[in-house]
Amino acid sequence: MAGRVSDWYFSNGKDFDGVVEQIDDVRKSAAEAGRTAPKFGLNGFLIARDTEAEARDTLREIIAKADSEAVEGFGAAVKQAGQSAADGKGMWQDSTFEDLVQYNDGFRTGLIGTPEQIAWGSLPAEGWGSVVACKKLGVDLFLLGFLHYHEEVEYFGRRVLPLVRELEAQLPATEPESARAHA
Repeated sequence: MAGRVSDWYFSNGKDFDGVVEQIDDVRKSAAEAGRTAPKFGLNGFLIARDTEAEARDTLREIIAKADSEAVEGFGAAVKQAGQSAADGKGMWQDSTFEDLVQYNDGFRTGLIGTPEQIAWGSLPAEGWGSVVACKKLGVDLFLLGFLHYHEEVEYFGRRVLPLVRELEAQLPATEPESARAHA
């Protein structure tokens, strides 16, 4: 429906295939309705550290300190609610405990590592999670979460964002990869 009526489509955090599938589905729906596809927003939880090991340790610590009862309760509730969705699953059906620690599956976007890894990729665990990889797929906006908001937004602005801007300036002015795959 978003392709037929919306100007923006916001997605929970997803892995590469999930982002591609959603963007492609919305673009197809928009084309069938004779509309320009909406812009895309993607939820993500960003953990940028000087080393990948520090970032991964922070992720493990967040998960270890999660309120297990609250996370499991949320997971059960959303999976039950998902049964009433058109596909019978809903958006969190395949989410793990670790995914649900950060509501809206923000860890799945893979923005965890060094500033360089987050900006342009080469994260071994996810293999794709980077701001530029998402932008090349057609993501226009990121809804980011941070553990320590003030300090980490400042770190993101000082260490990650300049790398992203440098890489954006090098991107060709063509349509995103996922749009070309279905043209």
